[in-house]
Amino acid sequence: MQWVAPSEKDAATDTLEKRLWDAADQFRANSSLSAAQYSQPVLGLIFLRFAEVRFSQQRIKLDKSGASSRRGSRVDDPTAYHADSILYLPPKCRFDYLLNLPEASDIGAKVSFEVNC
Repeated sequence: MQWVAPSEKDAATDTLEKRLWDAADQFRANSSLSAAQYSQPVLGLIFLRFAEVRFSQQRIKLDKSGASSRRGSRVDDPTAYHADSILYLPPKCRFDYLLNLPEASDIGAKVSFEVNC
């Protein structure tokens, strides 16, 4: 199997690629991390985003089933997520929480899962 690049450049791909390179430039300029070191928080945030998408889908499903259940809502029960092999994310460990933090806060410390999650 051989991968062949498309003959025409996709404008959306160009835009994404530019944004990623600009973000990498910002990391190099505004942190004391080397390129090898900043890959860890970046990959961690990518994983967190993936985990939150699955978490949100399960939360919606549990919310719908909880409205019709006599047992009540299991939306905040971690075992309801673990039963379907989904990570339960406490509110302060969710991607959206980190994304909405004020710029002046120490976001790096918040991303450290050993401390917060």
